[in-house]
Amino acid sequence: MTSLRQQMIDAMQQRGFSPRTHQSYLAAVRALATYFHKPPDQLQQAQIQDYFVYLVKERHLSAASCRLYLNGIRFLYLQVLKWPEFDVPIQIPKRPQKIPELLTRQEVKQIIEACHNPKHRMLLLTCYGCGLRVSELVSLKVRHVDERQLLRVEQGKGAKDRTVMVSAALLAQLRHYWQRYHPQDWLFPNSNTPRLPLTMSTAQKVFKKAKEATGIQKIGGIHSLRHAYATHQLQSGLPVYTLQQQLGHSDIHSTMHYVHWVAQHQSGVPPMIDLIEQLGVGYE
Repeated sequence: MTSLRQQMIDAMQQRGFSPRTHQSYLAAVRALATYFHKPPDQLQQAQIQDYFVYLVKERHLSAASCRLYLNGIRFLYLQVLKWPEFDVPIQIPKRPQKIPELLTRQEVKQIIEACHNPKHRMLLLTCYGCGLRVSELVSLKVRHVDERQLLRVEQGKGAKDRTVMVSAALLAQLRHYWQRYHPQDWLFPNSNTPRLPLTMSTAQKVFKKAKEATGIQKIGGIHSLRHAYATHQLQSGLPVYTLQQQLGHSDIHSTMHYVHWVAQHQSGVPPMIDLIEQLGVGYE
């Protein structure tokens, strides 16, 4: 299994997969081997099919989790073990089509105001003001903030770089934040170990604590701020193609979900609005 594991790691590195994909795919293959107490290269197609029945019926995994397992296991057999095909009939539960419980602008303001730690408040302001994923948020470095009202996001989802527009109000808040804390490398460094960034779990906890303090009952973690950014920009008339670039979506259909969630969306082409200025909240 050790040799096979290394072969799989080498194959993923050759294809430029992200560290998170490495972890997910290896975990899926390891779980398969553990279930049968056999190396994966000794399994038959029927056994793999039985394993997915187990995941759905006994472990009750979601559609997203099953697809993650499937992608990792399929990669092993097709790209590492060189099966000519992965013709395993697998029934994946349908992905439920749910609209998230979207935060209003007032609720976003309440959550940010409930965060009394200035650094953490700046973290939430940046997440909302730029519509970032939490992994992108904690990976920001000081040098990524450009005085031309641009923010460089390096190696976002899909290992892609992009540039995000930053509003004047958010840039001013970031400038004040830097003048007070003088972060050297990471924009939001780990308090205990400044040479490391804040972790994603810490960012999630910051948001959760602030939301709980407001009494807001809507379901969702810090990713709710990204949803809020997208829907609030659309409600103000931002073109979908511009929002797609801001969010870093490869497929326009991913961005179109927000259009369906925002009944008031207009098709004009006004400039991007300054969400932070309208929020009226500072980092301290």
